[in-house]
Amino acid sequence: LRSCLLREKTRAGQATHQKCIRRHSFHAIEDTHQVVHHHHRIICSHKIANDIIKISTMKLSISLLAASLATADAGVWGNLRRRLSYEKVATYSPGSQVTDHCAIDRDQRAVEVELARKTNESWQNAQQIYLQGGNSKSYALITLSEPLRSNVAKGTSVTGKNADGNEVAGKMYDTTSSGTVNVKVQYATTDVQDSYVQCQVGALVGEDINLSGCFADGENTINIGGEVYTYTYTAATENKNGRTIAGFSTQLEDKLKNGPGAPYADFEYFRKYYGTSDYADQWVNAAFEGGRTSFTNGNADFSQYGMEGREQIIKKGTAYMNVWMYTIREFEDALDDCKRGCINCNDDPVHAWDEGVCFYTGSLEGQDGAPSGYLLHQLADKRSLDFKTGGPDGTDVDGQSKLNYDLMDEFALGNYQLQSGNCPSARKTKERIAQLMYIPMIQGSIRYAYKVDKLQGGEKEKAEGAAFAAAVLPRVHAANSDAASKIYNNLRVGASSTNHQEVKAAFESVYSQLGLTCADIGGLWNEAEKSYYPGMGPCTDASTTKVVTETNSTLAIALGTTFGVLFALALIAVLYMRSREKKGAPVFKTEMVQNSAST
Repeated sequence: LRSCLLREKTRAGQATHQKCIRRHSFHAIEDTHQVVHHHHRIICSHKIANDIIKISTMKLSISLLAASLATADAGVWGNLRRRLSYEKVATYSPGSQVTDHCAIDRDQRAVEVELARKTNESWQNAQQIYLQGGNSKSYALITLSEPLRSNVAKGTSVTGKNADGNEVAGKMYDTTSSGTVNVKVQYATTDVQDSYVQCQVGALVGEDINLSGCFADGENTINIGGEVYTYTYTAATENKNGRTIAGFSTQLEDKLKNGPGAPYADFEYFRKYYGTSDYADQWVNAAFEGGRTSFTNGNADFSQYGMEGREQIIKKGTAYMNVWMYTIREFEDALDDCKRGCINCNDDPVHAWDEGVCFYTGSLEGQDGAPSGYLLHQLADKRSLDFKTGGPDGTDVDGQSKLNYDLMDEFALGNYQLQSGNCPSARKTKERIAQLMYIPMIQGSIRYAYKVDKLQGGEKEKAEGAAFAAAVLPRVHAANSDAASKIYNNLRVGASSTNHQEVKAAFESVYSQLGLTCADIGGLWNEAEKSYYPGMGPCTDASTTKVVTETNSTLAIALGTTFGVLFALALIAVLYMRSREKKGAPVFKTEMVQNSAST
């Protein structure tokens, strides 16, 4: 629906194929049916059965769409309905409420703020926020004065009051058995990101703590599924969080290694390379403690760094290792739940897909993706400035990255494919998303290799290079272990030297295996000089060079043959004319005599 408003199956069941290139965002306007009012330009190419319809520019009015909807199949359109209340996520239109999921970037921000203070106390705070959270999936752990009188299902409505006497809504966090006295109640969340929840505690410190929407302290009453109970708890210490950045790594064993769709390719690259499922959590905690990892490959000894270097290792590890893989996990979860050919039963997959988009972007990017965030969306925009890959065409040095334009298109397409039950196509879309998400990690590795090698980068730059490399080395290793070894040896923690050209060449040697091109990565741009750094311009794809060479060779052969034939014909003609002249009967003179006689 989102991609040019065409269903992937016709009423006759004929398969359709679509390819849409969105250059600008569009806006969803919902009434009783979903209506998309397009304000910008969409270029689409559709193949329906054997007919090809090409639409170059399309501006649709609300009245026209309303008329179309009036004649559309009510069951199909009804099941593709969207709610107006769901705010956009950096231009993406979610089909479910995910404000609480998007808020994980507020934990990332809180971690970075505490790291930047560079004191022992602030680093302890940062580690606890990493481990315990504070902004996502908030719940109260209360103690009932009497046990539950019956079993209570997960999601059962719970109401109580805050310290001001105002009602606070929630639901049962888990299915809980009768006789239980320690109960988890998850706070209700709203569709509005700025006020999605009003109880944010966990391990947060200072002004980040928000108790205004928490259940009241001390002894009070609470209603659980229509039954009133007296409870006690301490708001400052017993409001916790069920979603944490640490959990994004520690839960991978169950969710990906042993998941219903296992093995999952990208997760397996990392698990096999590092030799463990929770590699990201081990990386981050080793940096917090100033210790060393014990991986199969890619080890690091963080005792060689002070707080300056370890700060970079931690904050890049949490966002680009923990969050990166869990984003992929949500897309995989959506595919595991996708029911092929069923247009009425894919709400859960769409919700999981929406969660994946939220973990990529976070909440602080806003609805248009313009503000600065703390997760992968922001990283893509930052690196595009360094590699001149901004704008829809990937040639600008400002604005949104081409990568984010492309990913938002893929996110929207995957959402639509899941809604329509086109599970095989949704899987191809997910695979393309995963390929694209490696781009900033490669760019970051190349950038800091150059800074360390040529710009006298110190501990900070060395740590940044090591962090970016750690976030992509397993994928490179799966393509070419020798290339991965070269990158690791140049960028690892404690590397004796760094050769930026060797790092660049090693990455370039595996672009095709990673599904990427030289244009995807770009070149390291020097904005002050308005040119690429020496030797750091975009590479040329080997396949492109081969095609050009073969084409040129074919053209040269064709032209040579043609000119050769023409030359031979001309030579024959000249020899023939000379022969006639020697016999006293020139070709042109004879023709003139004949013409005169006939006249």
